[in-house]
This record gives sequence, structure tokens and C-alpha cells, in this order.
Amino acid sequence: MHGKAIVITGALGALGKVVATEALARGARVAGIDHAASTLAATADHMELGGVDLTDTAQATAAIDKAAAHFGRLDGLINIAGGFTFEAVGDGDPATWQRMYAMNVMTALNTSRAAIPHLTKSGAGRIINIGALGALQAASGMGPYAASKAGVHRLTESLAAELKGKVTVNAVLPSIIDTAANRAAMPQADISKWVTPKELAQVILFLASDAASAVTGALLPVNGRV
Repeated sequence: MHGKAIVITGALGALGKVVATEALARGARVAGIDHAASTLAATADHMELGGVDLTDTAQATAAIDKAAAHFGRLDGLINIAGGFTFEAVGDGDPATWQRMYAMNVMTALNTSRAAIPHLTKSGAGRIINIGALGALQAASGMGPYAASKAGVHRLTESLAAELKGKVTVNAVLPSIIDTAANRAAMPQADISKWVTPKELAQVILFLASDAASAVTGALLPVNGRV
């Protein structure tokens, strides 16, 4: 990945930080975009754009364009930004469904649309989305989240078909990711079976690499050690 210019959304989160670190270690140039604030000083190889609301089309476009201008090109987009909620359908709030759709589908849509003109110039453009294994068959309380992640799956497939021969578009579908937040939420769970952020990062960065040039439209389950 040496010299490739990669944008990572949700770059200040638990998974985003690991993916960014791994990408930089492989020689990529990385622009991280996040809703959280950032004080990192930009260098030739690394920059962070904080305070960006990716559910807003104009803000997403401005951030992607700024990253592309900084590096002079854009070779990959890794859409990690998103959200999770656990809420039953019967006594839940319909606004939760709208919020999950905005955080998971619209963020990926807005950044992908903004990145397409840059990625098609790359000659090896890549988009990698984060779906969810739980969206293949939703459990109780997972309706809003699973429905939104199913939307990410369909976005991935549709965009892969639309951009075939120009940009590859794939998604990884993790089970439970081993993060501090998930450990706190599920203290009795067997975390030895969860997928670690570093393991997931390896799959994501494979899809962003030249080695994955023949892979597009794939929804790859990342199950951990089940």
C-alpha cells in the first residue's frame, strides 16, 4: 500500500484508529475524518479532519475534497463511521430508525459519492464499507441497527455493479468486535470468540490493496473465533 492515499471515516473510533495505524505502517498516506474534534497537525502522510458531520452531504463532500487535495490523489475510501443501538420494535422510537439510517447508510453514501470522481482517476480505486453479520438475520432488539446495515450491504452491491471496471466496492461483515465499549456492555460474554480490531483491519486493508483487484461486490463475514 506504499504511497496510496486512503480516507478513513470514523478514524478516531476504536476500529478506525487501528485501521489508520495499520495503513500508515504499510506505507499508505491516511486522512482520517471523524465527528469528534482533532488537534493533530497535518503532515505529508497523515491528516485528520475533525468535527465533520458525514450525514450532511456538503460537509462530507468538502472533507473528501480536502483530503484528495492534500495528497494530490485518492486511492481508497474506508467507511467505518456509523452507530449502534439496541431497541425493540414494539416499544421503540421510530426516530431511532431514522438515526441509524443516517449514521450508517447516509454517511457511507455521502462519502462514496464525493469520492467517486477522485477514485476513478486512481486506476485502482477502492471503497470498503462496514456492514454487519447481524444484519443477515436480525435478533430481537436489533431491528433499527440491522435494517440500516442491510442498507449498507445493498449500497455496496449496487455501487460495485455501477462502478465495475473502475472502482472495486466491498464490505466486511463483522460479528462482535472486541472493543472497550462492547466489553462493558456484555461483561459475561466469551470475548475470546470476538474479532479483534487488528484482525478486522487486516481484512479491510487487503480489500484496499492491489492484491484484491479482482474482488468487488463481496460481503465478507468476519466471524472471529467461533
